[in-house]
Amino acid sequence: MNTDPRPLYARAAEQIAALIRTVRPEQLAGPTPCSEFDVRTLLSHMAGGTRRIAVVGAGGDGLAVRPFVDGVPDDGWAAAYDEVRAEVERSWADDTRLDALVHVPWGEAPGRIALSGYVMEAVTHTWDLSEALGRPLGLDPELAEFALAIAHRVLPDEQRGDDVPFDSAAPAPEGADAYERLAAWLGRRSLSRA
Repeated sequence: MNTDPRPLYARAAEQIAALIRTVRPEQLAGPTPCSEFDVRTLLSHMAGGTRRIAVVGAGGDGLAVRPFVDGVPDDGWAAAYDEVRAEVERSWADDTRLDALVHVPWGEAPGRIALSGYVMEAVTHTWDLSEALGRPLGLDPELAEFALAIAHRVLPDEQRGDDVPFDSAAPAPEGADAYERLAAWLGRRSLSRA
């Protein structure tokens, strides 16, 4: 894979930022398709995971970064996310980072592969948040198609087990869009279909 995932990651991050700006305080305790996360915890994970990506891009140990943030006020999630996504942009700006080996939770990989995996994670959590919020915005289908291709490559259903944070693949609903197909491949269910 020789794709430069930075433009796709930037688009995914902008989409997340727009979605986070729609969150109302009364939605923070609501459920998400990630059964272990409410909306607040999902936002914490999205911001913390993004900080981890920034550290990886800067050549640091992403595994040393807790993939959650604490202490964000209810009305501060948009600012918290904007801060960490700016860190990602700066830390991945140098082209040499794309071919440098980096350490990520699933092992060691060239930066472009690692960042592609984080595009998949970001797009997946975008769907989670969108579902939890009642789909307030249209989502970029090209991002979901890219994430789904990555998911098929790195998460074959038969290799999932206790160490993989995704359930077994489920059938996608008839007429499913790319986000729904991605969610199904990763074992997620829509809150409206659960």
